[in-house]
Amino acid sequence: MSDTKTTGGKVEKSEAEWRKELTPMQYAVLREKATERPFSGEYEHEHLPGTYTCAGCGQTLFESDAKFDSGCGWPSFTQPALESHVDEERDVSHGMVRTEVLCSKCNGHLGHVFEDGPGPTGLRYCINSAALKLQPK
Repeated sequence: MSDTKTTGGKVEKSEAEWRKELTPMQYAVLREKATERPFSGEYEHEHLPGTYTCAGCGQTLFESDAKFDSGCGWPSFTQPALESHVDEERDVSHGMVRTEVLCSKCNGHLGHVFEDGPGPTGLRYCINSAALKLQPK
């Protein structure tokens, strides 16, 4: 029997179910707000066209045409595929004030957004590879 609940479009699972379905790194990032080491993620230098979905629930998050090389060590995007697919929260951990980016469907931690990106948005969504799955086009 599954502990998965979908309420109002949200996916809710028990911690045991998340641990069973995700790799240890995916679990650490998505459920415990960890950060993978810079330049270590599988999508950091990925250039294949496609759609990046949430590794936790499969929701569409970013398109490859919004991806750019920011040099920060994590995959970076100028905007989400759909604004409603990402939530933002104030993050004051680690002695900094940042804006955390979360999947709006499963509340998984994706990374952070900064206001130092290129046009047209001026934003840099700095996202952990472990939070993503690339669906090539």
